[in-house]
Amino acid sequence: MGSEGPAGKTMGREKNKAKYISRYGMLIALAFIFSYIESLIPIPMPAPGMKLGLANLVTVVGLYTVGFRGTCAVSLIRIVLVGLTFGNAFSMWYGLAGGIVSLLLMTACKALKAFSPVGVSVVGGVGHNIGQILVAAFVVENTGVFYYLPLLTAGGVGAGAVIGILGGIVVQRIRRAYGDA
Repeated sequence: MGSEGPAGKTMGREKNKAKYISRYGMLIALAFIFSYIESLIPIPMPAPGMKLGLANLVTVVGLYTVGFRGTCAVSLIRIVLVGLTFGNAFSMWYGLAGGIVSLLLMTACKALKAFSPVGVSVVGGVGHNIGQILVAAFVVENTGVFYYLPLLTAGGVGAGAVIGILGGIVVQRIRRAYGDA
């Protein structure tokens, strides 16, 4: 009997749906936990507001395992949850702006197939900083904040490289373990 007939098809779809829901739930939980850990551990950075962006590890892995739409959903939920839990409305706007620019650039670079996960992540780190600087310039109504961009770009390249290396390793392991990612 197995999967023959309408009942078997329904069971297969439900099993598939459960697999994707659990995968998204795990990605959201990991991104939230990484954001929380990063807020607890003060890592000395050369500029105020700079951070490693540990939650972006989930974004890189998500792009390679659940695709653009799933990663958009995971990122949006993470940004809102983190903003409500650890931040405020401004932190959500900064996170959304950085996340949108970053995700769009990362998706474009991944689609070109000329970038490894490290390159995709580096572009994402720099894109995140550009999105946040754009919001900062709007909020403070001063373009002087763009002088901060070279320092943030350097930080985005460094953090993006580290996150990209880790993301590439995780994606390889997921593909080896599950084959369907």
